[in-house]
Amino acid sequence: MALSIDLVNALKRGLRAQGMTYRELAARIDLSEAAVKRMFSRRAMSLVRLEQICDVLGMGLAELGADAGRGQEPMARLTQAQEQALVDDPALMLAMFLSINRWQQPDVSAHFNFSVPQWTALLARLDRMGIIELQAGNRVRPLTARNFRWLTDGPMERYFRTELLGDYFAAPFDGDHDRLLLLSGSLSPDGVQQMRQRLDEVAREFDGLLARDAALPSEQRVGVSLVLAQKPWLLRLFAPYRRNTA
Repeated sequence: MALSIDLVNALKRGLRAQGMTYRELAARIDLSEAAVKRMFSRRAMSLVRLEQICDVLGMGLAELGADAGRGQEPMARLTQAQEQALVDDPALMLAMFLSINRWQQPDVSAHFNFSVPQWTALLARLDRMGIIELQAGNRVRPLTARNFRWLTDGPMERYFRTELLGDYFAAPFDGDHDRLLLLSGSLSPDGVQQMRQRLDEVAREFDGLLARDAALPSEQRVGVSLVLAQKPWLLRLFAPYRRNTA
């Protein structure tokens, strides 16, 4: 089946939005990387292959067609005003997280105390803010990239540091889905750079798993937050013992 340029470009945008390479896609649909590259360059693939790629990207054919018609890249970052609006209204923030993770109206009603009018109003606000596109039946189309990032030292990052970080680490990491590693040591500048790259790779892998599992029912998914961090750091209690080299 020959595909239009717009449809193939929409698929490419979907791959870029999730940080997924042709090699990673090839492994997911059981093809060689060369075959995937050839398929995209020739803009020819079977309907089965098209559906497979959509499944990997966590979207339906109708959503892909809508993306192709718009021809726009999904947002890689929110604006300062968008982040601030989410920080100012926890219910709106929750609605954003649920909607971009493909929660449907029945799932929301089953797990949260939002009436249908309340939920509709929250989605309508997100639509006006340009974060989602609200569709019939309270279905939503996220306008953000699946792996969008918060602004550096923006409203959401500051809110996490001041309000959420303590809560995140308050309980022990001893559950079946928990894992906490506290590692420290001395690295060369090259070693530090390699670790930064590896953290980026882990983030991309996390995004890929989110895309893979997005179509599953909510009861088959576990809400997971991943914190990846690295920086030169000295505990404050050690500060009095630090030599002043100024």
